[in-house]
Amino acid sequence: MATRLIERTPTAYEYPLLIKHILHTPLRCWPQREIVYRDVKRYDYLTLNKRIGQLANTLKSLGIGEGDTVGVMDWDTHRYLECFFAVPMMGAVLHTVNVRLSPEQILYTLNHAEDKALLVNAEFLPLVEKLRPGMKTVKSIIVMTDTGTAPQTGFEAAGEYEALLEKGPEGYDFPDFDEDSMATTFYTTGTTGDPKGVYFSHRQLVLHTLSLAASMPLACQGALSSSDVYMPLTPMFHVHAWGIPYLATMLGLKQVYPGRYIPEVLLGLVIKEGVTFSHCVPTILHMILASPAASALDLSNLRLIIGGSALPKGLCKAAGQKGISTYSGYGMSETCPVLTLAHIKPYMLEWSEDEQIDVRCRTGLPIPLVDIQIVDLDGGEVPHDGASVGEIVVRSPWLTQGYLKEPERSADLWAGGWLHTADIGAIDTEGYLKVTDRIKDAIKTGGEWISSLAIESILTMHEAVSEAAVIGVPHELWGERPFALVTLKEGYRGKVSEDELKAFFSTFVEKGAISKWGVPDKVAIVESIPKTSVGKQNKREIRKVQAGLG
Repeated sequence: MATRLIERTPTAYEYPLLIKHILHTPLRCWPQREIVYRDVKRYDYLTLNKRIGQLANTLKSLGIGEGDTVGVMDWDTHRYLECFFAVPMMGAVLHTVNVRLSPEQILYTLNHAEDKALLVNAEFLPLVEKLRPGMKTVKSIIVMTDTGTAPQTGFEAAGEYEALLEKGPEGYDFPDFDEDSMATTFYTTGTTGDPKGVYFSHRQLVLHTLSLAASMPLACQGALSSSDVYMPLTPMFHVHAWGIPYLATMLGLKQVYPGRYIPEVLLGLVIKEGVTFSHCVPTILHMILASPAASALDLSNLRLIIGGSALPKGLCKAAGQKGISTYSGYGMSETCPVLTLAHIKPYMLEWSEDEQIDVRCRTGLPIPLVDIQIVDLDGGEVPHDGASVGEIVVRSPWLTQGYLKEPERSADLWAGGWLHTADIGAIDTEGYLKVTDRIKDAIKTGGEWISSLAIESILTMHEAVSEAAVIGVPHELWGERPFALVTLKEGYRGKVSEDELKAFFSTFVEKGAISKWGVPDKVAIVESIPKTSVGKQNKREIRKVQAGLG
C-alpha cells in the first residue's frame, strides 16, 4: 500500500523553508534589539530589515537575479549580516569568499563559482585590482567602507555600499521559491588540488538553524537564551560563522560584530557591549587569553563553543581560570557545519573540575536530526563502547549534497549513502562522540594507532606549554614516530627543556591514558606553530618545520 499524502486546501499556504522566514520572530518580538559594528554602526532589527531590502534593490539594479552568484569579501561586519539575508532571499547565491586564501586561490573560487557581482571591503582593494583582469564573470564591484567614502580604484566600481543603499528603496517583495534552491556556497581547501566548493539550500540552512536552537537548552553549562549578547569569533566567510548569525537573528539576540580580529578590540567589545556567547577555534581563544588586556578583565559571563580542531584540556582549564565557560563543537565545511556539541548532562554537574573538563573536551553529543555512525574499513558499524574506533560517517538534512561541479569527488564523499568525514573516532556508552584524529594525521607506530590529538592535549596540560602540534614522521623500525612542536607561555621560555616535557608523559602512561608508543621522540620548542587561513594547525607547513629541524 502506498503512503497516504495529506490533503491540501487549495488556498493553504505551503510555507517553504526559506531564509526570509527567519526574520519573522525578531521583527515581531524583539524589533528594538541592537545590531552593533564596533564603534562604527548601531541600529535595531527594524533597520536591519530595511537595509536588507535596500541591498536587494541595489543588487537588482545591477542586474542580479535568481540563480546569480554574489561574492563577498569582508571582515565580520553588519554589512556581512545584511548579505547573509538579502542575497539568498532574492533567490541569488551568496558566495562567502575566504579572504585568507592565496590570491590565486581566491581568483579560482570567484571564477569557479561564477560570481556576477562582488562586494569588497576597501581593505582588499589592492588585491582585487590585481585580480580584476582575471575575473571571468564578475560584472559589478561594490566597495564597502566604514566611512561611506570609496577610495580611488584601478577599475570601475559600481559605487560605495552605504551610498548605494541610501539610493535604494526600502521595500523589496522577496518571493517564494523552491526551498531546495541554492542559498550559499564557499570553498574548502585541502593539502592538494584546487579548493572544493560546497553548497547549501534554504531548507538546509533553516533546518540547521532550528536544530541549533533545539540543542541549546540541553546545555547544562549554560543554555542560550533571548537575553544573551552574541559576537562571532569565527570568520563569517567560514561556514556561515558556523551558522550562529542565523540562530542569533532568529532568536532576536543583540548582536555585536567586531570587524577584523584584534585581541584588545575583541575584549573591549566583550566588556562594553556585554557579550555573553560566541564561538571560535582554539587559536583565537589562545590569542585572547594571551593578550595582556585579558588579565584585568572580568570574563566570567562569557561562554564559548570551540571547534575547528580539538579543544585541548589545558586550554579549557586556562579559560576556566578566567571564568570563561568553554565546550567543544564538531563539524566541517561539508556539514554546514554543526553536528555535535559537548553538552554536560545534569548529573555531571556534581563531578570534579577535571572530570567536567574531560566531557567539555569530548567532541560531543549529536544535535537533533544528526545520525552519526563509526564504521570499520568494511563499512560495518563498530560498538559504542568508547574504545572501538573507525571512520565517522554522518547523515543529517543539512549536509552538502556534493562538491560544486566535481561529480567524482562528490561520489567519494557520499560513498554508500553516508557522508564520509575522513575523521577517526569512537562513541561511548553515554552517546558522546570523541574524534581521535584525522585519518591522514593518525600515527601508526609500534603496531598501534596513536592519536596526535591525544598527545597534543597532554602537552597542553603542562603548566609551561601554550600550544602543541604533533605529526608522525617516518621511522625505519617502527613505521612512524610522534614528533611534537610546542610554544611556551611567557615566563617559561628558556626554563623548560625537551627532556622535562617528555618526562611529563610518564604519569599518563602509568595511568593508561596513553600508550608508551605515544611519547614523542622529539619535542621541539618553537616561537610559533604554523596555522591555516582559518586558524587551524597547518600540518603541511609543520612537516616543513620538522624537516628543517631534522
